Amino acid sequence: MASLASSRKMFEVGMWVVYPSHGVGKLDGIETFEIDGETIEFFVISFPRNKLTLKLPVKKAIEAGLRKVTSKSEIRNIFDILLQKTKKRRLMWSKRAQEYESKINSGDPRSIAEVIRELYKGAGDTLQSFSERQIYQHAMERLAREISVVENIEESEVIKKLEVILQAA
Repeated sequence: MASLASSRKMFEVGMWVVYPSHGVGKLDGIETFEIDGETIEFFVISFPRNKLTLKLPVKKAIEAGLRKVTSKSEIRNIFDILLQKTKKRRLMWSKRAQEYESKINSGDPRSIAEVIRELYKGAGDTLQSFSERQIYQHAMERLAREISVVENIEESEVIKKLEVILQAA
């Protein structure tokens, strides 16, 4: 378990962070509350897109999966994942859908890229089901949001860039 000091050193107020189940948020501050006679510090993280504010105990932040947004060099690795060939899977859709949701909720951009790659259908391919399309869009939005923060460009531009990469695969 990470210590309070290491969590506080790792994250700074004002930085963008990723919380696995909610995606990209901004670390707005640190608040202190007294609960049952114990003083506890909380990171205050806002997720403007979801209109959500999360208060996460500082000493539980790393354990809960809070991390800094990915690096620019890691984004190149993510693009490489999108260019790889899709693996044919024989699992039932319900099992694959569970696996995809789990990968998205992990908050790991590489795993999210794998979901996008596996669910991507080209412009001429309309065989994607409603639930496949929903999971694909959720994964695409999650990854695009993180890349847009890292590269400081609009999310819609990132989505276009990702789709161009997918078409090239």
